[in-house]
Amino acid sequence: MAVAAGTEDGCHKGDTVMDECKSRISSEIDFEKAGKQTGFLRLPHSVHRSAYGWLPIPIVCISNGDGPNVLLVSGNHGDEYEGQVILMNLIRELEPKHIRGRVIILPAANAPAVRAGRRTSPVDFDGEGNLNRAFPGDANGTPTLMIAHYIVSELLPHADYVLDLHSGGSSLMYIPSAETKLGDDVKMNAEAIALVKAFGLPIGNIGEVLDDRTFAGTAKRLGIKFVGTELGGGGTVSTEILAMGEKGVRRCLKLIGTLPEGYAVEEAPETRLVYVGGEDYFVYAPENGVFEPYVKLGTEVEKDQPAGAVHFPETPWREPSVTHFKRTGLVLCERTGGRVERGDCVFHLATDTEG
Repeated sequence: MAVAAGTEDGCHKGDTVMDECKSRISSEIDFEKAGKQTGFLRLPHSVHRSAYGWLPIPIVCISNGDGPNVLLVSGNHGDEYEGQVILMNLIRELEPKHIRGRVIILPAANAPAVRAGRRTSPVDFDGEGNLNRAFPGDANGTPTLMIAHYIVSELLPHADYVLDLHSGGSSLMYIPSAETKLGDDVKMNAEAIALVKAFGLPIGNIGEVLDDRTFAGTAKRLGIKFVGTELGGGGTVSTEILAMGEKGVRRCLKLIGTLPEGYAVEEAPETRLVYVGGEDYFVYAPENGVFEPYVKLGTEVEKDQPAGAVHFPETPWREPSVTHFKRTGLVLCERTGGRVERGDCVFHLATDTEG
């Protein structure tokens, strides 16, 4: 990718603001071109086996006249497979004649993590590149930071709406949920909640930004309408949850106006609106060992109720360490792996809200 005139290493001279640096990632497709294009983003990656190489990140752009601009993303975490399958199916199905406006699909956003089947990217310096904690990114950073920067600087300017499809990955299992983050704009909040309801998943999580390094936090800061999901998890793909997610994406695209009037979608089932707040909504392993849960996903629990116990195989004569819920709520998410370390999330809760 050519460096802009009057810049040094892709950044304005003397500029320390990351968002104003020119991305080093180049695209094989033209986002302004009509029709359907498939290709790769090229992430420069010079390593021992490939001195002038690049990492391929698949991308698709489908454009047909005037209409809304939508960015669909999965593979933000590489071991969250449900969204990847949904968007791969959609890529093969959608043609320009099926839509109004433009749809950009990034089905393997953190492509190195997707190829490894890991939450985080193995090609970052520490081998743990978490894209959803990397925003707004850095044009001159590690591969994951470069991807985050490209999304912010090159893709979000083309987006009125973002759908970011997550699940619990290898370590967590969720009740299938759609979610959005609310701000001060009443009209935007109402539109975001309508999209969550249109998704039609059992749970609609109407929350707040808990970490401003996330994609959701970035979209909110930029005033872009954002809906995310948590589509099950456990490092598997559920046929039932996959069907829920595929129908939900189509309902959202219909509500946005991407799919034309004649495109039929199923009516959305009722969604239970909930809120996830701060640290008291989460339960963490108090020590290293094997975690025995005392409740199941979807259980309604009370404050101070025992959540589970950590057992100690290395010293089996020790009494287990019991941890408790800090508040009343619905068990929205549970850990799937038995072995834990101190600080691992084992449950998180949600409480009902009217939105």
